[in-house]
Amino acid sequence: MLKTLLNRGWYPALITAIAVAGLVYKWPIEVVAPVLIVILCIGLVAAAIRAKKNELELQSVRLTQLAAYFNRRFMGNSSLSIFAIIDSLFSIDNPKIWDWARACGMSQRIFDTWANSFTTRVESDLRTKKASIFLHTYLNELWSINSHYHEFTEQFYEVAEKFEIPKELVDQYNRFAVEYNAFVQNFRDTITELRNVARTQVEAPSVKFVREL
Repeated sequence: MLKTLLNRGWYPALITAIAVAGLVYKWPIEVVAPVLIVILCIGLVAAAIRAKKNELELQSVRLTQLAAYFNRRFMGNSSLSIFAIIDSLFSIDNPKIWDWARACGMSQRIFDTWANSFTTRVESDLRTKKASIFLHTYLNELWSINSHYHEFTEQFYEVAEKFEIPKELVDQYNRFAVEYNAFVQNFRDTITELRNVARTQVEAPSVKFVREL
């Protein structure tokens, strides 16, 4: 409580103390008033800086959670990974689709390594209280990972419209789309809130939803 008082309530307490002392010792108002105004301005500036820092730390936590969620639900061996859905296309007797799916499988290894490395770095910096320092960089990187990932969802959508694929695979993709779009909305909300406290070149609408089949 004392620490909170020192951090947040020092300037009201100091203003009160000087005002009381001024009344007791009958200091001239033209001397006391400017001093009180200066203390008030310093206190308000300090409070604004502290509020911005707290908001940046909060957004750092949210971004870390988003990165971990993306990596857990849409990468690796998750059934909701677009790569897992693409891999299921090998059950279709169409060599043209196989060639594309095989190329996507090679890309998956790169994406898995990238997403795992990114999540590890963000979580490590969050534990050491450094995440807010690199928040702008991490936001851009998560946006980049997501943007490249989204391209594979678009390619799958085009394949699914061009070729007949099993209904269970369509259902699996649509389940993925619902959960992925919920992630996109959370990511958009985070970007919007972050833009209120920090400079960022990322626009919320640039994080795109996927189309359901």
